[in-house]
Amino acid sequence: MIRKILIANRGEIACRITRTCHAMGIRVVAVYSDADANALHVELADEAVHIGASPATESYLNIEKLLQAAQRTGADAVHPGYGFLAENPTFAQAVIDAGLTWIGPPPAAIEAMGKKREAKLMLQGVPLVPGYSGEAQDDDTLLAAVDEIGYPIMVKASAGGGGKGMRRVDSADAMPAALEIARREAKQAFGDDTLILEKLIENPRHIEIQIFGDHHGNVIALWERECSIQRRHQKIIEETPSTALDDDLRRRMCDVAVSIGQQLGYVNAGTVEFLLDADKQFYFMEMNTRLQVEHPVTEMITGLDLVRWQIAVAEGNPLPNVEIGRLGHAIEARVYAEDPANDFLPVIGDVLHYSEPDSDVRFDSGIRSGDRISTYYDPMIAKVIAWAETRDEAIRRLDYALSQTRLLGLRHNISFLRRVLTHKRHLSGDISTAFLDQHPELMVTDETPPPVAWIAAAIAKGGTQGYWRNNAFRPVKHTFIYADESCEIFLTPARDDTYLARMNDVEYHVHIISCKDRYWTIVLDGLRQVVLVVMQQDDVWVHVDGQAYKLTWQTPLPVPGEGVAAEGSLRAPMPGQVIRVNVEVGQEVQQGDVLMALEAMKMEHRILAPYHGRVDKIYFQVGDTVQADVVLLEIHAEE
Repeated sequence: MIRKILIANRGEIACRITRTCHAMGIRVVAVYSDADANALHVELADEAVHIGASPATESYLNIEKLLQAAQRTGADAVHPGYGFLAENPTFAQAVIDAGLTWIGPPPAAIEAMGKKREAKLMLQGVPLVPGYSGEAQDDDTLLAAVDEIGYPIMVKASAGGGGKGMRRVDSADAMPAALEIARREAKQAFGDDTLILEKLIENPRHIEIQIFGDHHGNVIALWERECSIQRRHQKIIEETPSTALDDDLRRRMCDVAVSIGQQLGYVNAGTVEFLLDADKQFYFMEMNTRLQVEHPVTEMITGLDLVRWQIAVAEGNPLPNVEIGRLGHAIEARVYAEDPANDFLPVIGDVLHYSEPDSDVRFDSGIRSGDRISTYYDPMIAKVIAWAETRDEAIRRLDYALSQTRLLGLRHNISFLRRVLTHKRHLSGDISTAFLDQHPELMVTDETPPPVAWIAAAIAKGGTQGYWRNNAFRPVKHTFIYADESCEIFLTPARDDTYLARMNDVEYHVHIISCKDRYWTIVLDGLRQVVLVVMQQDDVWVHVDGQAYKLTWQTPLPVPGEGVAAEGSLRAPMPGQVIRVNVEVGQEVQQGDVLMALEAMKMEHRILAPYHGRVDKIYFQVGDTVQADVVLLEIHAEE
């Protein structure tokens, strides 16, 4: 019997596993890095062990420190969660060799499926996409293989997933650079730069099957999940059942998934991923030998707790000998600290306020107000999962729950998720992995703030200024900027908690009914609304009517020493680390040349020359950490 589990992970998934452990009467040991010393998963655990510095390589990827933590606390089992070492056969074997129970599949199965190339070569009776999975990895061999397969092509890391080491290539000219970047990303993320090539299936759907195996030779399928809404090859919205499958196709896909599990002698939770083309032909992509991020949608339609199942199977219990049914529809959205209008680049910052609505929609989160989102780990903040009897109702409930989720202090994707969910094609079920590419209008800056947001910001800021005026009832002008929009608000106090506001030549009568815990009840020309207002120096964060806005106050006084960046300055699109500098001062460059590369969240981002010119200044070198929007280098345009 398992009595104490060390969770070799952090954040949302560590919190989620902890809750099931406690419900089962199992004690939990958390581990944490410097950056996570005050994290929620640490607070929820019964014990917590510091395992190193903030970089994952010095903490959550350090096998020796994890095992030492288990031994020190007397843990008798290890749950890896997902990511980090969850699909590392060396870690799984080390846990077993240490006399601990590994809550996951056998190391041999992890190793067999961990490399896409070898996996596709070993499996029998599995439909595959045309491609190349050979041992030869030199550029000439790969380029020759592409000539036979044909463009467009997908270049993929053999050892991993999650969009890392993956590139779409449409022409021979782009292949060498794509191979170079894919190898580097794969090496950085997985320690293995082996690549495979696959013919690109245009506009496929991404369907995965949840399987489960036990130590008694049983393997079952727990239905499918539709994961076609993706950005950067990473899922952001998942649901079940899929609108693309009928009962016959669903049965055939589940049968293939179970067959793969049986061939592997698979134990515990796993997911078999397929591409489904327009002709309803499906192709095996890969198998994830762990619990998936999106497992809650399966739990919602089956009524099961998959983490509880994982622990029970690890204890040697057989799977229940009953048919697992499904009921209703479940859909999940992943909340990320990222900017959809800026190519989904990750965002760091302080969580000034985070609150979830009081509803029966499920939230799997790992943050609280006051936490900080850092550059060290994946920027996912929470998962929001809704269930209903029908798909339309589930989507409506999820959209409303997202609208009532209040997250202030940094950019995030909640408004974007709501636009996707309520798009007419998504509502009709007409989706594919190309959905976002086909609808770039969804990746725009959020809509203009309503008048009540500007006015609330002005009232909030007006209460903090303190500079003297000789007429208390004379209008005070406040100027705020949101995105590229500037707005002037003229605010006149009338009597207690009542104001006359003027903006864009329109007057508004404003009455503040109450202010409690940053929540203001405001009546604007007879319309009563609740507004959340949070101050952060010259930024005023406002959440109203399901939207969050950062309004930046512009001082009317001159700012000493404020300068303007030189023309030709190239700025960092996100915080990260400089991993490559390809130019020198004085060097001539052509438009499109790669000048510098940054790494953030294990993804590479290239800084390209916007025009032909000469490099005048370089401000950072390899290994330097940079913040978003800092000037990296300067280029003088050549005539």
